[in-house]
Amino acid sequence: MSFGTIVGYIVLGLLLILVIVAIVRSVRIVPQAVALVIERLGRYSRTLEPGLHLLIPFVDRVRAGVDMREQVVSFPPQPVITSDNLVVGIDTVLYFQVTDPKSAVYEIANYITGIEQLTVTTLRNVIGSMDLEQTLTSRDQINGRLSGVLDEATGKWGIRVNRVELKSIDPPQSIQGSMEQQMRAERDRRAAILTAEGVKQSQILTAEGDKQGAILRAEGSAQAAILHAEGEARAILQVFDAVHRGDADPKLLAYQYLQMLPKLASTPANKVWVIPSELTGALGQFTKGFGGAMTAGEEEERHPAGWSPLGADLPPTALTDPAVALAEARRQSQAATADATRAGSLSGAKFDPEAEAGQRPTHQDTPPAP
Repeated sequence: MSFGTIVGYIVLGLLLILVIVAIVRSVRIVPQAVALVIERLGRYSRTLEPGLHLLIPFVDRVRAGVDMREQVVSFPPQPVITSDNLVVGIDTVLYFQVTDPKSAVYEIANYITGIEQLTVTTLRNVIGSMDLEQTLTSRDQINGRLSGVLDEATGKWGIRVNRVELKSIDPPQSIQGSMEQQMRAERDRRAAILTAEGVKQSQILTAEGDKQGAILRAEGSAQAAILHAEGEARAILQVFDAVHRGDADPKLLAYQYLQMLPKLASTPANKVWVIPSELTGALGQFTKGFGGAMTAGEEEERHPAGWSPLGADLPPTALTDPAVALAEARRQSQAATADATRAGSLSGAKFDPEAEAGQRPTHQDTPPAP
């Protein structure tokens, strides 16, 4: 093989390699959510969208590839001075998206650094007009102002700022201690107020319950006293009517006096007896009655002409039957108990009729036999 043949093979191989390289450089596959900025002979030519594209070898070249997805950048804490001369550290998070790859490549050298510095300066301007308390409580307002300023400034760079968030606001340690003491004092104050309110409500409810209980007990005692008085009144009326209708003579009255004498002497503390003046006359009548039969003169003196028994001219008794009177008294007691129960339920107090019935005195309205 001659020298010329070898040189020819070498040149052919170089040409083959050059063709392969040219083919590789001329075919570009752009992935999804990526844009390629193409320059032709050093000048912007076009922006390639996702898909298969052909370039002119050694004439077109890829200047930069731009990610079109929304990006999240977290900036380190930045010292910021508030309007009350306190230094706070603020950590920010920025959400942005490239909308124009050509502007993002040619309008600014490094848009990430530019956004960071713009965020810091804007944040210092915004925080500088607020005091510490406003800074801690106005996160939404700060986020809105930062987002508006950054979106306006980065629009010419082909970037849209979607949202700006403050991750943390760290005041100085001394201020944090004072804030913790203030919060602790405020919580203690609220706890004391709530405790006082609870004690007040408890005392009010207790007093209201005692009041309702006293009212219900008084009503029960009044009803019991009324029923007791009505029973005694009926008994007295029946005894009075029976005595007048039976025409009691002096002997019976004297006998009743003698029955009362043991009761007067039953108590050991009774050292002085009070004897009614009528007792002597009654005893005389009693003795005379047991001494013999009355004479005609005594009978005429006791029963003159035209005499009628005591109580004969009295109208018939109008007393209610004892069973009917007792049923009426019980009905009135039950009605009063129901009224008291309704009053206690309306005022929030609980009423136990069985408990009240256990405290109410009972009596027997059985009248004495005539």
